[in-house]
Amino acid sequence: MLNYVWLALLILGIGVALSTDIIDQSNNKYRNGEQLAVTYLFEEPYSPGQSKSYNVKIVTESDVFSKFYGLDQNKKVEHEAKLTVDSKKGTNVFFLTTNSSTPAIWQKIAKMGGKNDDLTGSAKLLSIKDSYTAEGTITLEEVSFATMRDVTNAALDYASTAVNIAIGLIGIMALWLGIMKVAEQAGLIKIIARSVRPITKFLFPDVPHDHPAMGSMIMNISANMLGLGNAATPFGLKAMEELNELNDKKDTATNAMCTFLAVNTAGLTLIPATAIAIRAAMGSSNPTIIIGTSIVGAACATTVGITSAKILEKFTDKSTTFTNWLQQSKKKFLVTLGLIAGIIILAITGLLSIFFSLFENINPDIFKNIITTVSTLAIPLIIFTFLLYGFVKKVKVYESFVEGAKEGFTIAVKIIPYLVGMLVAIGIFRAGGVMGLLEQILAYPASLIGMPVEAIPMALIRPLSGSGSTGVMTEIMAIHGPDSYIGILVSTFFGSTETTFYVLAVYFGAVNITKTRHALAAGLLADLAGILGAVFIVNLLFG
Repeated sequence: MLNYVWLALLILGIGVALSTDIIDQSNNKYRNGEQLAVTYLFEEPYSPGQSKSYNVKIVTESDVFSKFYGLDQNKKVEHEAKLTVDSKKGTNVFFLTTNSSTPAIWQKIAKMGGKNDDLTGSAKLLSIKDSYTAEGTITLEEVSFATMRDVTNAALDYASTAVNIAIGLIGIMALWLGIMKVAEQAGLIKIIARSVRPITKFLFPDVPHDHPAMGSMIMNISANMLGLGNAATPFGLKAMEELNELNDKKDTATNAMCTFLAVNTAGLTLIPATAIAIRAAMGSSNPTIIIGTSIVGAACATTVGITSAKILEKFTDKSTTFTNWLQQSKKKFLVTLGLIAGIIILAITGLLSIFFSLFENINPDIFKNIITTVSTLAIPLIIFTFLLYGFVKKVKVYESFVEGAKEGFTIAVKIIPYLVGMLVAIGIFRAGGVMGLLEQILAYPASLIGMPVEAIPMALIRPLSGSGSTGVMTEIMAIHGPDSYIGILVSTFFGSTETTFYVLAVYFGAVNITKTRHALAAGLLADLAGILGAVFIVNLLFG
């Protein structure tokens, strides 16, 4: 399924980009060859007939600019520029460096010219009012296939980003898999696995309770719940490698792999530290207000992710029909439905409001200090505890650590092709303008469930890109405020869901899995449930 999704991302991105460029070209969106009326304000007296360069200010009235480009320009355009007059050739050329106040369409044209902030064109002086003022026109450099150029740049940038991510993982992978190797040889992983055996037996019935994969999966889930992303990924990749040892078909995902990734993509985090930190940095009066709402959204995502993985695995298992499975497992099925109904009933009766109020009354500074302390001490304590336990059990800790670290290096390098492929597809999909079309299509359905149109970009980008969703969340909160309804909603989206496509590309790439079965479907269903759960609880408490 991932193959079809990957192709769809590429085809949609390139197709929409090409269509957009053809339409823009036919409508002459960038006004190639056309003259815009402007006023030139000279810093020094203008000398007609002399070849010279002048520092000028180009001024265009808002109504003239709006009519020329077909845009809504609310204020007069004024921009510093350099005007070069060549009296012998009879040509005038202007040059300006764009900045944050430059109209967006000029910034776009400058970028398409091959330089990110330089804009050039030809200038005409039609009438000289005085030695410091002249009326005239400017004709900007020609632009064609602007969106396709964005797609090209995005593909190259994301390919570089993918390699940088993988290289950055090498050190982290080496560290944590070295620590895990010590804990494994000391028997600590088996102890951890036995302590949560009832839960893992339900989630992963095909995995022996004393298998090393159990310990790695537990450590991964625990790290995710505590918001320790740097530790979670190495544990997860190690778990996939160990699960693949039990796999008869090395290119096909097992039920345990799909369920494990469904839990990961659900993003169950008790402390969404990243979102809280961004809210605090943006001046929120209560940055921790999203803890309760995020837990509710992530709980919905986790419940639906696990349930859908368990149900979908029956469809993909040719030896078992869905009817037979339903008859054999009707008790489990009814219990699962009962749990989902119970969560909804608790929300309706207001118990979640009481849960939320507990966090609302906590002093933000105290809670921030708690989060900082946990984040700072958790990793050193894990390292110290694991190594000390290994030393007590007479494990050769250094040799074991080095052995595990070598595995971490190999895994980190192995995922590069998969990461490049997925991130490039996502980059093309975004740069091609597909996200804008989806926002328009989903605007009406979103309004029916109480989701503001402004929050749609966050819901769409979150499964695709971690850094992208961070940027979108920050931008939305900068516009509407971190403590506004929309600000709280997008923060809850961030804490309730995970970057599904990235997780699948990295985790399956680590073990060369090409047939992902129902993992993507379960992950996307979990994301959808997390979004809907977030909308529900935020509407309930703040709507």
